Amino acid sequence: MALRFTLRQLEYFVAVGEEGSISHASERVNVSSPSISAAISQLEDEFGLPLFVRKHAHGLSLTQAGRQFMAQAKQVLQEADALNRLAGDISGNVQGPLNIGCLVTFAQVLLPAIRRQFELKYPDVRVSQIETDQLNLIEQLRRAQIDVALSYDLEIPPDLEFVPLRSLPPYAMVPEGHPLARQNEVEVAELLDYPMVLLDLPLSSNYFLSFFDQTGRKPRIVERTRDMAVMRSMVANGFGYAIANIRPYSDLSPDGRRLVFIPLKGEQRPMRLGLIVPEGARSVLTVNAFIDHAATVIRDWNYPGSAIPPKS
Repeated sequence: MALRFTLRQLEYFVAVGEEGSISHASERVNVSSPSISAAISQLEDEFGLPLFVRKHAHGLSLTQAGRQFMAQAKQVLQEADALNRLAGDISGNVQGPLNIGCLVTFAQVLLPAIRRQFELKYPDVRVSQIETDQLNLIEQLRRAQIDVALSYDLEIPPDLEFVPLRSLPPYAMVPEGHPLARQNEVEVAELLDYPMVLLDLPLSSNYFLSFFDQTGRKPRIVERTRDMAVMRSMVANGFGYAIANIRPYSDLSPDGRRLVFIPLKGEQRPMRLGLIVPEGARSVLTVNAFIDHAATVIRDWNYPGSAIPPKS
């Protein structure tokens, strides 16, 4: 019996099923919406079954048949990935798919350069990436939606392995002209006199707020945001100070105002930057090659003095 579908069609089908939208699936797999629509129509024609209910205002939802096909399609794609990796392990070549997750707070600072160097070194690897918060990274690792995640050592569950790469101590961020801006370092207790802009991401926010436990007081949080760039601009515009562990390379906020970064004085636990991987993932040649590559790049990274140098 001739094969009635391609793996690429299944990949597009799964993306649409999970996203509930052709346009969102298009962004996820970096393929045009018409190509994805055509692939879905071809699958439905081949099998003679409607896989989606089209809702003009609410995107697409899977039919009963579509839900059954979705479960099987994911299994087929996982088996195909396993075959690719087996071939790479046998041949000794680093090849096949690699899905990388990265904590959203520093993805823009690290991931593009690390990924670019890795792809140049191993051109037979097909890399995809996602940027999200810690809880989503853990969930996607457990569901095998990503192979490895670049993140912090924030409440890593026992079924996942953390590979530490670098320690990043916290600092306070204030606008130019702030009363603390001229200090070489600042104690947490000194921050309590000023309003705070909190980076309000799962687990991260608890880490930052824990600094104030020793004072017996709570900070005066006036604004919350889940976006590092928004946080920097709010600080630069005088809404309050913020605390973070990763520094941008520029002292300017996204809207062009100057920021000042002050190390925190005291015993605050630094964040450990590293890789989170499922148990047994290091036995996969491609995953292990990425771990070794990322470890080398981050070890040689002159943070916060300069950016990761590009490789051509």
